[in-house]
Amino acid sequence: MNLGLQDKVVIVSGGAKGIGEGIVKVLAAEGAIPFIIGRNEEDNKAAVAAAGGKAFQFTAELTRPEECEAAVKAVLEQCGRIDGLVNNAGVNDGVGLENGSYDAFIASLHKSLVHYYLLAHHALPALKASKGAIVNISSKTAETGQGGTSAYAAANGGRNALTREWAVELLKYGIRVNAIVVAECWTPLYEKWVKTLANPEEKLAAIVKNIPLENRMTTAEEIANMTVFLLSERSSHTTGQLIHVDGGYVHLDRALANA
Repeated sequence: MNLGLQDKVVIVSGGAKGIGEGIVKVLAAEGAIPFIIGRNEEDNKAAVAAAGGKAFQFTAELTRPEECEAAVKAVLEQCGRIDGLVNNAGVNDGVGLENGSYDAFIASLHKSLVHYYLLAHHALPALKASKGAIVNISSKTAETGQGGTSAYAAANGGRNALTREWAVELLKYGIRVNAIVVAECWTPLYEKWVKTLANPEEKLAAIVKNIPLENRMTTAEEIANMTVFLLSERSSHTTGQLIHVDGGYVHLDRALANA
C-alpha cells in the first residue's frame, strides 16, 4: 500500500534499536525521511546506514530537557519541516514501590515519559504547519501491572493519558495523536531481560504460550507497520486511540492458553 509518506520527515526517538529501528526501516521503505534521536551516536549512525533509504540522526540524551529542544532544532535545520513524531524511547528499569526511591522514580519518569512531552512541545509549531501526526509507543504495564516496576507503569499510564489529552488539544490544528500499546515484543532489550531470569528458556516458553494469536512474540516490524499507518493519511479519521498490537495478549481470555 502506498501510504503517501514520500519525503515526509518523521522524528523517531530511540530509533536506533528494537521497535524504534523497525519503525525507521518501514518509514524509509515508504519513502519517508526518518530522523533518529538517541543517546548513542554509533548506534544511530548504524541504524541510518541500515535504513535502506534517506535518513538522518541526532545524538541527544533525552533525559536532559535542553537536549530535547536541541534535537528538534537540529531536525528543522537539516530538513526544514516535521511531518510526524514517534515518541518511542524508554526503558523498563525496574524501579518498584518497595525497593525504589524518590530519586530513582523521578529519574525513571525522565527516561520514559518527560521527553515525550518535551519533544512534542518543541515540535508542535512545525507539526501545526504540516498538519502532522504523533504516535506514542506505550506498554501494557499501565493496564495490566507487572510488579516491581512502578515508575515504568506510571510512565506508560502517562503516555496513554497524554495521547488522549493531546488528541483533544490538537483537534483544532488537524493533528492526529494515537498510541500503540505493546505487550510481548521481541527486541534486544527484551532478550537481555529474559536472560537475567532463572531458567530463561522455560520462562520465555511460558510467556509465549499465553499470547493467543499463534503463540508467538509480536515482532518490531508488526509494531512498525501500525505506527507508519497511523502516521499516514490512510488513517485520516483516527485520533485519540490506544491500539493494542499484541496478538490479543491484553484483552483475550488467558484460558485460551490451555485450550
